[in-house]
Amino acid sequence: MKHLVGSLGLWASLAMVLVPGLLSADAGRGSGYIQTSNAVHSSSSPTQDKTPGAASDSSDYVGADTCKACHEDIYKNWEKTPHWKTTLDTKGGPSRQGCEGCHGPGAAHVAGGGDITKIFIFKNHSAKEINDRCLICHASGTQQMQAISSLHAKSGVSCISCHSPHHAQTSEFLLVKAQPELCYSCHLQQKPQFSMPFHHRVNEGLLQCSDCHNPHGTVAAKQVRFSAAQDAVCYTCHADKRGPFVFEHEPVKVEGCESCHTPHGSPNPHMLKMSNVNLLCLSCHTTSFANAPGAPSFHNQAAQYQACTLCHAQIHGSNVDHTLFK
Repeated sequence: MKHLVGSLGLWASLAMVLVPGLLSADAGRGSGYIQTSNAVHSSSSPTQDKTPGAASDSSDYVGADTCKACHEDIYKNWEKTPHWKTTLDTKGGPSRQGCEGCHGPGAAHVAGGGDITKIFIFKNHSAKEINDRCLICHASGTQQMQAISSLHAKSGVSCISCHSPHHAQTSEFLLVKAQPELCYSCHLQQKPQFSMPFHHRVNEGLLQCSDCHNPHGTVAAKQVRFSAAQDAVCYTCHADKRGPFVFEHEPVKVEGCESCHTPHGSPNPHMLKMSNVNLLCLSCHTTSFANAPGAPSFHNQAAQYQACTLCHAQIHGSNVDHTLFK
């Protein structure tokens, strides 16, 4: 009983010390804990968002119908695109709707008689400013996750270099030109590669550049995509070469398909880097090459052994033979 009374007395004493501090108007000065708590709450005052498209007063927005009064031709093109659907989305407020979702609040622009300095005109801004504005909505897309660090972004290529919200030539992705001509407008070196005797049929329309490359960036070199299994993008079509194999051809896993093939096009069958298959194999399989076995001494390549792949047929990998015979 004495222990119980003593415990109650201790708690009562603590309460007399702590409760006045909590209830007092000067609690912040009376307790170090209360001081810290008050400091946190007092410093959490709202700050203005500096990002493009930041929320403004609703009176700063005039709505897409007001824009249509002056920009009717542009509006007619725009209302046929997926961006028009933003006019129906009320969740984000007027800063995410219609024309002003991209160009910013238009009230000052209208009041100024069409003063272009009072609104965001894309062509008058840098690539970074344009990309930042587009990524307000598109940054969460699965294809744009690497956009800010992509080779295109680092080279000063903006979203409107390839896309046109108002005057797109393709209904899909709102491109200014259809592929591959859009890509060829910058990548001139790659254009003749697709005219080689053996090439991926991009010009014929069977493939597109974006089937293998993500123009918005990837973690791989040359913005190359990955297959669904997070493997080389080549396996998306060439699934029979994927494996896994019991006996791997090491360059396939270490260096990739490009160790033997030229992906865009080649004058050689199978888009090989060399016309002579033996020379291609011997670029690794020589006695001077540390990790690959050299050709046996009985391989007379002038007569019987004219092509390595006549015997080593399973060159991409085998499940039954370490020599890749079958």
